Amino acid sequence: MIIRYERNGKVKHGWMVEADHKVRVIEGDIYKVQTAKPIMTGLELSLDEVTLKAPSAPSKVVCIGINYRDHASEMDRTLPKEPLMFLKPSTTVVGPGEPIVYPRQTQNLHYEGELAVVIKKEAKQVKAEDADDYILGFTCAIDVTARDLQMSDGQWTRAKGFDTFCPLGPAIAAKVDYQNLQIVTRVNGEVRQDANTSQMVFSVPQLIEAVSAVMTLLPGDVILTGTPSGVGELKPGDEISVTIEEIGTLSTRVVMAE
Repeated sequence: MIIRYERNGKVKHGWMVEADHKVRVIEGDIYKVQTAKPIMTGLELSLDEVTLKAPSAPSKVVCIGINYRDHASEMDRTLPKEPLMFLKPSTTVVGPGEPIVYPRQTQNLHYEGELAVVIKKEAKQVKAEDADDYILGFTCAIDVTARDLQMSDGQWTRAKGFDTFCPLGPAIAAKVDYQNLQIVTRVNGEVRQDANTSQMVFSVPQLIEAVSAVMTLLPGDVILTGTPSGVGELKPGDEISVTIEEIGTLSTRVVMAE
C-alpha cells in the first residue's frame, strides 16, 4: 500500500509492507508515471523511523452527502436524485495520529467515517464506465462536522471546513473491491458505525462521473463517498478510529483549541 511519510524533514512516498513493519522508499512523483516514472529504490526503512502523513495532499476534497440510505433516515432527509456535493479545503487534511482540533465556535462536533477515493490523473468529463482508470486507490477518512453550525444556517462548507476536519490514512490501497468493503467507526473503543459500501446510493464510478462533470479533478484529489448511519458527537479527549477492510485503520484523537 502507498503511504506518504516524513523523515529527516523530507516528505516522500513509500510502499508499506505492514507485515514486516517496513517501508520501501519510492523516489519520484507517483502521479507522473508518464513523464517521470517513480522508482522503487530497494531501500527499506522501519516504520518506527518515519512519521506517517496523510497519504495524499489534495488540492481539494470533494465530499458527498447523504449517500447511504440509513444515514438519510437518521438525518431525516430524503434520498438525493443526484450526488450532493460540497468541498473541504486542503487545509482540513491531516494524517494518522494528527489530532482533530475542537473549535471554540461549536458546541456539537460530530464524526463521520468514510471511504475516500484518491484520484490518479487529471479527470474531466469522465464517464462512469471509465472511472477505474482514474483511481489511484482508496483510504480511510473522517469527515468532521460542526453539526450545530451546519444545522443553524446550512453553511456546510463552514461547518465542515475547519483546519484538521479531514483526517486521512493510513495508506492508499490500490486494488480493492470498493463496492463491498466493511467500514467500522469506533469512539473510545466502542463501535458507532458498522456498514458496507454496498449500501451506497451512488457508486464510486457514478460519483467520479458526477464530480468530474462539474470540476476538473487533479492528481491526488480526494472524493469522500459519504457516511453510513451512526454518526454522533465527539468530545475533547475522545479517541476515534475508522477501519475499512483491505485498507487498514485510521486513528486519531480530539483536542480542544487553545
